[in-house]
Amino acid sequence: MSKTTFKANPRSLEELLGLCGNGKIQLPDFQRSWVWAEDRILSLIASISRAFPVGALMSLEAKKGDASLFARRRIQGAPPEAEKQAPDELLLDGQQRMTSLYQACFRREVVQTITPKNRMVKRWFYINIQESLRPQADREEAIFAVPEDRRIKTNFDKDIKLDLSSPEKEYEQMMFPLNQVFESDAWLQGLWSYWGSKDRKDMIDLFFAFKNEILENFKSYQIPVITLADDTSHEAVCLVFEKVNTGGKPLDAFELLTAMYAAGVPPLKLREDWLGADARPGEERKIGIRERLSGYGAAVGQSCGVLAKVASTDFLQAIALLHTKQVRLQKAAEGGKEGELPAVRATRQSLLDLPLEAYRKLHASVESGFKQAAKFLREQNVYRVFDLPYQSQLVPLAAIFAELGEAAEHTSIRTNIARWYWCGVFGELYGSAAESRFAKDILEVPDWLHGGPEPTTVRDGVIRAERLLTMRTRLSAAYKGIHALLMREGARDFRSGQRFDDTLFFDEAVDIHHIFPEAWCKKQGIEAKVYDTVINKTPLGYRTNRIIGGVSPSDYLSRLEAGRKNDKGQIETPPIAPAVMDEHLASHCIDPQLLRTDNFEAFMAARKQALLRLVEDATGHKVVQAAEPPDEEEPTEDIARDAEPSEEVA
Repeated sequence: MSKTTFKANPRSLEELLGLCGNGKIQLPDFQRSWVWAEDRILSLIASISRAFPVGALMSLEAKKGDASLFARRRIQGAPPEAEKQAPDELLLDGQQRMTSLYQACFRREVVQTITPKNRMVKRWFYINIQESLRPQADREEAIFAVPEDRRIKTNFDKDIKLDLSSPEKEYEQMMFPLNQVFESDAWLQGLWSYWGSKDRKDMIDLFFAFKNEILENFKSYQIPVITLADDTSHEAVCLVFEKVNTGGKPLDAFELLTAMYAAGVPPLKLREDWLGADARPGEERKIGIRERLSGYGAAVGQSCGVLAKVASTDFLQAIALLHTKQVRLQKAAEGGKEGELPAVRATRQSLLDLPLEAYRKLHASVESGFKQAAKFLREQNVYRVFDLPYQSQLVPLAAIFAELGEAAEHTSIRTNIARWYWCGVFGELYGSAAESRFAKDILEVPDWLHGGPEPTTVRDGVIRAERLLTMRTRLSAAYKGIHALLMREGARDFRSGQRFDDTLFFDEAVDIHHIFPEAWCKKQGIEAKVYDTVINKTPLGYRTNRIIGGVSPSDYLSRLEAGRKNDKGQIETPPIAPAVMDEHLASHCIDPQLLRTDNFEAFMAARKQALLRLVEDATGHKVVQAAEPPDEEEPTEDIARDAEPSEEVA
């Protein structure tokens, strides 16, 4: 019989705020900072004052005899000694509400918050006693905030509209400071003395009416609290946190591991490791892994290198692949049976299970693996993250390079890695939920590189011939792959004749352009679904594309071959011999004669076959010929890379 893993009880607001103040309730470190704005605090206080519900809280019991499985910190505004206290529970949902109420209604210090215009301010919170007791009044209008000096000013701070800078002025104007709400006796005594000396019993009676009708709502207020048991799994904590924090940033495995590793022995600051840290006195700024990766191999002045979008979870996935593979191999060496060996995984659960020691052991080699992956991709003429066929394929690629180390520098090894890579691209195998393929790759590819059987990805990496007719945009990984292959195999710019190395690529703003220009195709009545495919596109420099313009291929080839002079008769673009131009065109898998005669239909048929041969050479597979092409382009962009995996490799 299954057991309930949580309990739900109403608890006193005053008790909960007291526990926040003394450190018995703290926050897991994956919780983000308190950021509530002034108007939201006012609205929350108004709801409490009317005994309206403000939602349940959710907490996690701390293990007895252990501070927590997670690094934790005190509620913002709680005294420093609260952090030294071992908490009884960690607040998963309700941080913003509890911190707002603790700062505004429980402690005696000014509250730092933000205005609706996102300006940082310091505020004291008050309730207008007389206004709050009016039956038809809007309670939110009776609750307000004043600046740190307790004066509201107008006319560019020249005139004082409301002055509450002393208790006597609070008594005089019957404005109750909300940070006295749970201990109002001292304030009441001052009020009694102030109005008693003026023989104004009516004002004292007014306060008692306020105390009974308003303040008692705070004193007696109950909040439902759902408390998760201390044996709740990390995955469940992560899932629950995401479900209850629908308005905030989703909690990923990196955030949860950050809190877990910070509680390790010795602790590790994972966030600082990844993001870096500002310089401390006498020290240089710490550069994090993310910055080192994003800048690695990027062209000078460019911020779009192939590693620019590597996420913290990508990095952790590569570590998890290596760690779980090592665990599996160790169990096998100890005599474990095949069906009983632990799975190799890159799922979220595998990240949550990643031991701190495994991270310490593997993070340096994985960082090196990502850098080697970037170097490899440049060799394949993939220079920008924008042109990366699959962001997700970086994970197994980096893990493979991390495991191989220096062996990956050998030509034969690198040639086979390239074949595996292009099979993944042209087989379109790394879309959503690719974690199961990652696991197969890290098991099978290194073994294959050392003489083992062909990996699953290589066997599966076959493209259909008619697929070329449906690839029209960068939504297709194979679309981007075609153009990288053309550059890798020696394509030269039509105008300059230069190969597309990384220098030329960025200097000439190389991009994918039509061979038969779009404007010309439209004039001929050719449909976009025909002329806009990858077959009619190729990489060209910006200046070359401008010369091509919207004219027929025969016209722009004549322009390029004739060259161009400026107004002074000086050569701006030298002429190109027809034979040389033919070589430039052939390097793009283009039949020069078909282009010179503007034979679009024959050109498309011939280039399709030439591009298929290019893919066959890269993948080592004969292209599959389909009976009929699909009507529409298949959406194969890696747009669901964070989706949950459907299986693991056992």
